[in-house]
Amino acid sequence: MKVGDHSYRSIWPAVNGRDVEIIDQTKLPHCFEIVTLRNMEDAAKAIRDMLVRGAPLIGATAAYGFYLGLHEGASDGDMARIGKTLTGCRPTAVNLRWAVERMLTKLSPIAEDQRLAAAYLEAAAVCEEDVATNEALGNHGAALIRDIWERKDKKEPVNILTHCNAGWLATVDWGTALAPVYKAFYEGIPVHVWVDETRPRNQGAALTAWELAAQNIPHHLIVDNSGGHLMQHGRVDLCIVGTDRTTASGDVCNKIGTYLKALAAKDNDVPFYVSLPGSTIDWTIDDGLKQIPIEERDSDEVLRVHGITESGEPTGVYIAPRETPALNPAFDVTPASLVTGLITERGVCSASKEGLLELYPEQCK
Repeated sequence: MKVGDHSYRSIWPAVNGRDVEIIDQTKLPHCFEIVTLRNMEDAAKAIRDMLVRGAPLIGATAAYGFYLGLHEGASDGDMARIGKTLTGCRPTAVNLRWAVERMLTKLSPIAEDQRLAAAYLEAAAVCEEDVATNEALGNHGAALIRDIWERKDKKEPVNILTHCNAGWLATVDWGTALAPVYKAFYEGIPVHVWVDETRPRNQGAALTAWELAAQNIPHHLIVDNSGGHLMQHGRVDLCIVGTDRTTASGDVCNKIGTYLKALAAKDNDVPFYVSLPGSTIDWTIDDGLKQIPIEERDSDEVLRVHGITESGEPTGVYIAPRETPALNPAFDVTPASLVTGLITERGVCSASKEGLLELYPEQCK
């Protein structure tokens, strides 16, 4: 994607051929800053502190973090330690575990002195596959947007509501929920995006709005609680969100507040789609409410808001009494019954075990 006059991915090999570089997403939208990852600890910190976020990008960073860890030792014991450290960084996004298991599977049969080079190539392959996957699901999702546009008054754009950030910043490139929007826009279909601010970290306001503005896509930032009102008044044609983990039965776990949007969409007959790469499906679980671990983050994220002053200085302010405690679950689970369909790199399917297995028959047991 374009940032100014340059094309960027969200993670890439440094020019020295050893290190890895990322965009520090905690500094956006007011400052574009590139950070160099030189070892596994740097990668783990980037995941934990959300310099990188979004399930696919977390997986890609874990793959490169695994490679960086091998510089300090490539024995079986070293790989087990690296895998345990990276997997423990964040609990909800299944791509983290998926990427670590992929690296272990690839490297374990290889001689110790060849593992570092092989890890570098495998991490790069994870990234290239992510880009191709997201572009493919973008094409499938764009067909849904095109179908709505063809049935509308051609003077009106297709109004799409999204929650959190599932654009290119959440992946290596293209994004998940925003990939169909980008594809439709580049195809010439008029689109307009309602961007949930997405408290408490405001990733819609900080990241999604920044992405859309950079691509000149019409959008409005809205407070999280206004989505239902817009749906009641016919101002939302469809919702598209991402997911950090999808069960084998079609339940989806996404940024906190997604469930409420799905309820509002159901009540107003607004299609509610979830866009995801196959790597985000956890085939080992069926019940999202009971089986997906929900990350609880620092209460300070709720109690403070970060921004910049009129003079451009970064600042943070408290918005509640200092003695008030806060609860901060980072995700919620939307049952499959509220999901119109799942947009994947292999096509669109119902949010059900049957629907998923039609697209991923190799998972049949």
